[in-house]
Amino acid sequence: MDLVSSLQIAWRSLLDNKMRSFLTMLGVIIGVGAVIIMVSLSQGASAGITERISSMGSNLLMVTSGGGFGPVRGANSSGQLTMADVEAISQLPMVKHTAPESSTQATLTAGSLTWTASVSGTVPALQDIKDWPTRLGGFITAEDVSQGSLVAVIGQTVVDNLYSGSKTPVGSQMQINGLEYTVIGVLTSRGAQGSGSDQDNAVYIPITTAQQRLLGSSAVRTINIQASDAESLQPLKAVITSLLRQRHRLAADAENDFNIQDMAQVLSTIEDTTRIMTFLLGGIAAVSLLVGGIGIMNIMLVSVTERTREIGVRMAVGATTRAILTQFLIEALLLCVIGGIIGVLLGWGGSYLLGVLADFKIKLSPWLVALALGFSMMVGLFFGYYPASKAARSNPIEALRFE
Repeated sequence: MDLVSSLQIAWRSLLDNKMRSFLTMLGVIIGVGAVIIMVSLSQGASAGITERISSMGSNLLMVTSGGGFGPVRGANSSGQLTMADVEAISQLPMVKHTAPESSTQATLTAGSLTWTASVSGTVPALQDIKDWPTRLGGFITAEDVSQGSLVAVIGQTVVDNLYSGSKTPVGSQMQINGLEYTVIGVLTSRGAQGSGSDQDNAVYIPITTAQQRLLGSSAVRTINIQASDAESLQPLKAVITSLLRQRHRLAADAENDFNIQDMAQVLSTIEDTTRIMTFLLGGIAAVSLLVGGIGIMNIMLVSVTERTREIGVRMAVGATTRAILTQFLIEALLLCVIGGIIGVLLGWGGSYLLGVLADFKIKLSPWLVALALGFSMMVGLFFGYYPASKAARSNPIEALRFE
């Protein structure tokens, strides 16, 4: 019964002093709301980046030309990747698909409209590696590559800026740097990738066409490689390194004239970084909760002083020291719990509003809500204990004499 009566008295006290109770809770409300907003935005950013990098392909290695400092090339190395390198890599047993890719920025023209986009020369296997289907038409074929056809597959951003009034761009003519191409397909929309660039602002043409008509070079800038499974990534990376060093005739003490990027490692690094940032942002926001706890302690001390006579009366009618301590601890706990709930609601609403206004992804996890509420309760107990113990140690005779 002591616990129930202490709870009733604490609740009645909060209702009798609504404005003071609200002002006392304000620090907790702001603290919990800040934690929710910061962490949910951070988690949303992490999830968005992870999703975009994952959309680039699974079990993927990317080989690009260029190396580090120091002696790089061997006697017969040009420092460039070639179609012969692509063919040699495709013969390795752990390789599922290979796709060369050479990109450049180009000016696109359709009718009276002009737009700038990334134009990449590639082969049919790129669609399988990136798992990127077309929503209209089809993708580049092996015949297009062998014949150097003037055909193009375009992304949704290109469609929006050059074909917004057309029923379908498939079959229409589009100029790339003044040369006319036939649009044979439109890719499904993917949005921004991990680096923030728009994946949909892209055009894909046969690699042979790009080398002969657009780039003026037979070099390959990127080789996309899909391993047969995730376990093969690291062994395959080592085998490709050895193969390319041998093909480029690099000396034993020479650095690689190429780079191999493991997208799984990139994804893991980004996840670790965003996890650290999430804890950092949450910790910064939690400081305001501690400030709110100090505010609760100060207000509770004032409340204990003002209610000294009430404490004396309770003790005079038989309330124990433990009952007085429990009453004020419950009061501090109620302040933090109610403030925490309001803070969660405001934090969720603020996160959602920021996400809508800034077109930003948010992620509100149940564990985050539980953590914020649990931390606010700990703050209430910690900072409420001193005022509660001061009230419990009051001398009943002196308390009854207090004016």
